[in-house]
Amino acid sequence: MAVKVIRLHPEDNVAIVLGGLHKGQLLPFEGDMLEAQQNVPDLHKVAIAPVAEGESLIKYGQVIGKAGSDIAPGEHVHSHNCLMADAQKEYEFCTRVTPTDYVPEAERATFQGFRRPNGKVGTRNFLGIITTVNCSATVARQIAAAFNAPGALDDFPNIDGVIALTHETGCGMRSEGEGYDILRRTFEGYVRHPNFGGVLMVGLGCETMQINRILEQSGLSESSTFRAYTIQGIGGTRKAIEQGVGVLRSMLPDVNALQRSPCPVSELVLAVQCGGSDALSGVTANPALGCAADLVVRHGGTVIYSETPEIYGAEHLLTQRAQTPEVAEKLISRIRWWEEYTRRNGFDLNNNPSPGNKEGGLTTILEKSLGAQAKSGSTTMTDVLEYAEPVKTKGIIFMDSPGYDPVSVTGQVASGANVVAFTTGRGSAFGFKPVPSIKLSSNTAIFEHLNEDIDINCGTVVEGKETLEEVGQRIFEVVLAIASGELSKSEALGYGDAEFNPWKIGAVV
Repeated sequence: MAVKVIRLHPEDNVAIVLGGLHKGQLLPFEGDMLEAQQNVPDLHKVAIAPVAEGESLIKYGQVIGKAGSDIAPGEHVHSHNCLMADAQKEYEFCTRVTPTDYVPEAERATFQGFRRPNGKVGTRNFLGIITTVNCSATVARQIAAAFNAPGALDDFPNIDGVIALTHETGCGMRSEGEGYDILRRTFEGYVRHPNFGGVLMVGLGCETMQINRILEQSGLSESSTFRAYTIQGIGGTRKAIEQGVGVLRSMLPDVNALQRSPCPVSELVLAVQCGGSDALSGVTANPALGCAADLVVRHGGTVIYSETPEIYGAEHLLTQRAQTPEVAEKLISRIRWWEEYTRRNGFDLNNNPSPGNKEGGLTTILEKSLGAQAKSGSTTMTDVLEYAEPVKTKGIIFMDSPGYDPVSVTGQVASGANVVAFTTGRGSAFGFKPVPSIKLSSNTAIFEHLNEDIDINCGTVVEGKETLEEVGQRIFEVVLAIASGELSKSEALGYGDAEFNPWKIGAVV
């Protein structure tokens, strides 16, 4: 690809360099010649106008930071001269709400899903073992191992596997408050998740997360497809493993009897994520995924956007799309919570861009957030959920979560997501059983380099080969195919057993 400089918005005073610049290099730019004052790495920013010390640096037509010194046209703009700016915004509520252009019902797309007895639709058909505490992790893994040996499920072709969802918490925590509520909601969301045909919950017996209390608070009761017990109650490790294997074996015939059938996209709940982002993530993959998200919504479905620290500095764009002032206020309240949460833990929200993000050309959280929010598309934001809170509305929904991908996706799946779409610019190794995870690259180079890991290349946009809308349509079609049973690349590689990671809040004592 020829070296070029891309200005994303007419008001921008920085631009993205494709291919990198050498000091003294002259490059045609908007009818003039731009001379590089230093070497500028590929995908990093170059100043295209003079910026005085303390003045705002503008990208996407929005403030991404302030100049730490006088910056001349052609200078490299990055961490050495781009400082975090105040993230305070004049919030506007509901000012960019437009009626959704829904596809007529008779013309809406469908996918082949598993319709559960309660009416919900799954994209996979797993059996799950949920541990209430770290102490029961070994038992859960041993139970799952009995079914994951070669040939163990050959007589049950409609079952995708047996997965043990283990974690590091469940005890040494308060028995009430935010941390407890989050973990209980997470358990409830997984027990009820339509990608599970049957679920076994295993505890130790003396932990904070008592099984009987969880069931009572969540309105859950045992059935032919949901059972729960403790290791202490059963009589030890060996008996608990034997009990679990027997319970799941009894579920196999009924779970295997379920068949895929045509289901409307209104039953699709798409989780959108980004990780290992680069400067093109906000130019290609994220906005293309946003176009696909718009299609899901237009066909009657639901999209869950999350990672609150990664909308910091861009939340004003979401409040403008809120359906009601109350929805906008819910988002702002979560931003304020994060400001206080990070303050009392001696953390800085602007610490969020990782070393890989920065090497890929992203400098501040404001810049990263402005690119990340493009995943949400353009439709009305209908609700804001707390972590792992169940989905109650259709359309674009925001769910509060950390930016750490396994924790964020755990919450999205607990809320009801049955497909995950994950954009990356640097490369990402990620899957998430029981939900298929689709990976999208922001640039062609990483797609070709990690071709066995990435499903969709969005780099064609910056190459001029496709429009964002065309890539969005392609993403939408791949989402439907994978929701219908086609394996994503992360599934084919065996990812997804280790990513379950509920959000831990509060002291461990």
